[in-house]
Amino acid sequence: MNKKANILLVEDEENLGQILKEYLQAKGYEAQLCRDGEEGLKTYQKGLYDICLFDVMLPKLDGFTMAERIRKNDATTPIIFITAKSMKEDTIRGFQIGADDYITKPFSMEELLLRIEAVLRRTNKQNQIPENSIFQVGKYIFEYETQKLFTTNFEQKLTSKEAELLKLLCLHQNQVLDRSKALKSIWKDDSYFNARSMDVYITKLRKYLKQDEKIQILNIHGQGFKLVIV
Repeated sequence: MNKKANILLVEDEENLGQILKEYLQAKGYEAQLCRDGEEGLKTYQKGLYDICLFDVMLPKLDGFTMAERIRKNDATTPIIFITAKSMKEDTIRGFQIGADDYITKPFSMEELLLRIEAVLRRTNKQNQIPENSIFQVGKYIFEYETQKLFTTNFEQKLTSKEAELLKLLCLHQNQVLDRSKALKSIWKDDSYFNARSMDVYITKLRKYLKQDEKIQILNIHGQGFKLVIV
């Protein structure tokens, strides 16, 4: 049985947010609840989530804007909008931004659960690392499934941990990949020994990517790493 998904829920209606969080947890999911768009975006950037549930009308940063910012660097994590709006224009805008589904209040918990499960099946995100991802990394192509990194005149077969680490860096391109989050995701433990091991893999990835001077993997002191492509 696959591990249940980790869900980021951003809902400013206090009672509804708490009810949704508790319902999802009762169904075996991990659920992180945020009350406004700014908090939601910051929480997303710090974590590894399998699916996002965003209300559209939020304080500080609305759900559409939050999703647009996420989609600039992450085209794969599913997003479902939850809203009281039912206008066709809003639905269209949500899908144009990159939403995977759209549910209008009032709705039943059972309907929301079915939609979540359908989106997860469709996007193959039950696991934190999808098996069918292909990334453009500067002038390189990175195939996660085959664990190959290549250009027209270069090919490198990656180890499983190299591939998983590069995948996380790609998903967080131009954002900080938190060291502890990466260690727990790949090594399942953020011990000192594993941290040193990850540093070795980062050095190897830099070596593999050195043919493209526009690519950098930066050390962000006290936080983690950032894949930057200029």
